[in-house]
Amino acid sequence: MTAKALMVPKTATQIRQARQAPPERAPIRVLIAEDHAVVREGIRMILTATDEFTVVGEAGDGETAVHLAQALRPDVVVMDISMPKMNGVEATRQIKATLPGTHVLVLTMHEDESYVFQLLQLGASGYVLKRAAATELVDAVRAAARSEAFLFPAVARSLVQDYLEHLRGGKSGRYDGLTEREREVLVLIADGLTNARIAEKLSISVKTVQTHRTHIMEKLDLHDRSQLVRYAVRKGLISP
Repeated sequence: MTAKALMVPKTATQIRQARQAPPERAPIRVLIAEDHAVVREGIRMILTATDEFTVVGEAGDGETAVHLAQALRPDVVVMDISMPKMNGVEATRQIKATLPGTHVLVLTMHEDESYVFQLLQLGASGYVLKRAAATELVDAVRAAARSEAFLFPAVARSLVQDYLEHLRGGKSGRYDGLTEREREVLVLIADGLTNARIAEKLSISVKTVQTHRTHIMEKLDLHDRSQLVRYAVRKGLISP
């Protein structure tokens, strides 16, 4: 009897079992977006320790994360908040806008980020701390791949508090009230650019920049640049 013949089921029961055996599940495809190479390596080692995950790409900044997500279409993006070129909040917004089927799991060092609510509004699937145990990171990626939310208890409390403050203040969705162009102008103002530089960068007139600035302050109920900067930092639009 040949080796090939040994692989053929010999009984009717074995044949039925072979036909009914569930197909092997494809590994969860993960893109890691984190500007620190050591942290990226640690996440990759944790996830690739099991055949359940495969890391399809790595990005060291937000812009690269968006480009790789669009090219690779991963199941889950593990997304750092503070990254160069484009922060994790904006990268999450762009990825979810073009790839609604890709799940974003936010990675951060802090429990009390004030923009948790905003990230979940943008479509992020969860929020995991960098100091989390390896098992918690694995559980979070699994949950995200299943379209489930994953939140640490402290983060969940922060989310509820933020939501209640929005309701009490009647300010739910204030950031969403800004247009795409107003968001761009807000970030550039917070980065310290003058009206003239913003106009040059966005290829619009100085007068248009001034109009956007006025609308932003009216919509957000802010009154000077320092308040705009604090708002942008609080929302994760720029790094402190």
